[in-house]
Amino acid sequence: MARLEYFSATSDEYSRFGGAASKMPKFELGQYPNRYAEQSTRFPEQSNRYPAQQQQAPYGTSDTPRELSGRWPWYDPRGWSLRTKLLIAAGIVVVIVGIIVGVVEGTKASAYPDYSALNYTLVDTYSGTEFFESFDYYTASDPTDGFVQYVDASTADMMNLTYASNSSAVLRVDTSTENQTSGRMSVRLTSKNTYNDGLFIFDVVHTPYGCATWPALWLTDPSNWPEHGEIDVMESNNKGTEGNAMTLHTTSGCKMSGKRKETGTALEQNCLWSANDESGCSVEGATATYGEAFNDNGGGVYAMELRDAGIRVWMFSRDEIPSDISNGSSPDPSTWGEALADFPSTHCDISSHFTNQSIIANIDVCGDLAGATAYYTDLYNCPGRCTEWAAENGANFTNAYWEFNSFKVYQSS
Repeated sequence: MARLEYFSATSDEYSRFGGAASKMPKFELGQYPNRYAEQSTRFPEQSNRYPAQQQQAPYGTSDTPRELSGRWPWYDPRGWSLRTKLLIAAGIVVVIVGIIVGVVEGTKASAYPDYSALNYTLVDTYSGTEFFESFDYYTASDPTDGFVQYVDASTADMMNLTYASNSSAVLRVDTSTENQTSGRMSVRLTSKNTYNDGLFIFDVVHTPYGCATWPALWLTDPSNWPEHGEIDVMESNNKGTEGNAMTLHTTSGCKMSGKRKETGTALEQNCLWSANDESGCSVEGATATYGEAFNDNGGGVYAMELRDAGIRVWMFSRDEIPSDISNGSSPDPSTWGEALADFPSTHCDISSHFTNQSIIANIDVCGDLAGATAYYTDLYNCPGRCTEWAAENGANFTNAYWEFNSFKVYQSS
């Protein structure tokens, strides 16, 4: 029997087995024959079949392979930790997403509808002595809180507030009555025919202006406002020296934040009727596009195109009216150059926001716009309070009238 002895554990003998090494049996050399030594003697050709393992050099020495030392260049992925690889992968994904978003947004920003030429045919004409027969006279209370009484056709005829000749039609505010207590008498016309699209040619000789006035030439569906939209072709207030305002008022989902081609100055982009103090999305023209300056030049023609691609408005002075308008042929807006106002369909579904449109012409007095301090007092420096001044100064409304040569409506075939 072999004689067993036990190690007494010292600090050097606590190997990876810990204290268990103290209980390992100790064998003295020479107690058992060396079978492997005997084999090497008997079979020398096999003595090198199982060479002793080389001791592995400690990490960090010059003999250590790169795979074990971790000394890869910082830019070599084989030396990166898993965390580093994940962070870099995440960064690459963010960059790719950013590039894609940038391309998409860039495409949106440069998107523009197709305003290719349409074949327009004349469908309605409003002119001559029968001009007013094509309109209804609105007589209800003013929905914009004006100091005004809109009168019916017989009253307007009796007071000479509307009259027409072979060449033009006039719509004006009462100038004869003094000390009005329930609003100055005026007229608001609504066309009997309605439109979902078309090219509208308004030949205007004179635009109303003067303190307390709020005139407009516009289109809407009065029974379904704002659901069916509103298009203000011509609008100003008081002295009218700030140029013409062309504006859309809609329900939600109609914005003018994309590319536009226009010569006017774009103001608000959100067309929602209740946004921006109910100002809609507007484009402002130069001084000569409305008021006394416009009138002194003999007036001119406003053309408004309503189609799925968008809504555009042009203004032509009297001596610059395109021949395809003046000669009554088929007008072609694609030949007219940039519009004064451009409302493209890029971020607004025109056909769903503007339907069943009637042509409306009116002259309001004071009201939410013209009577506001910001306009009546601060901008135009008009006297006193709007309603008091309007009630007591009828004679000062002599320039508060529209004069139209004609309205023509074309639609594509």
